[in-house]
Amino acid sequence: MKTFLVTSQKGGSGKTTLTAHLAVEIERADSARVYLLDTDRQASLSMWHGRREKETPARADIPFHRIGEGLDKLEEVADYCLIDSSPTINEQTAILIALSDLILIPVRPSPTDLWSVGETVDLVKKAGKPFLFVINQAKGNATITAQAVAALSKHGPVAQTFIADRVVYASSMTGGTTAAEVGRGPANGEVEALWKEIKGII
Repeated sequence: MKTFLVTSQKGGSGKTTLTAHLAVEIERADSARVYLLDTDRQASLSMWHGRREKETPARADIPFHRIGEGLDKLEEVADYCLIDSSPTINEQTAILIALSDLILIPVRPSPTDLWSVGETVDLVKKAGKPFLFVINQAKGNATITAQAVAALSKHGPVAQTFIADRVVYASSMTGGTTAAEVGRGPANGEVEALWKEIKGII
């Protein structure tokens, strides 16, 4: 089983939406057994999952004090586990990083998001874990996106695929679905391309 942690110190970076969309895409593209783990106190991923009509991706309910043991047991039934984390850098974040195979760090192309990545990157590098920045909620302004990529590249690898600021990402989450499940469109190609990039890393 491969475990992906989606984490960011900045609230509003789109962690939950990215986690849900990637999970559904991995399941679709690879016919894989995908589990979700929500460690954010806001429980947004759990609420999204509770609205789904489909039973998959499955959601694992693991108390944090048993997180290591729980992930070991998931090995028996899952191909992938995606973990959504809280927007706070703390001891729990360090534990999740240590237990993960790849860290995905969504970053909006804005100064405040860029200023907040340092502590997250420090933790990931200290743990010696591979990571990937994902430009999320990218605006039509190519200049600020290019500036964000240039700034992030100084810290580590940046996904070539950008997730654009599209209404369908948020609106589909309301009904417990994803953009790909409500219809074809540019959003589907973005998530599909991002998953191909991630597969190339792992």
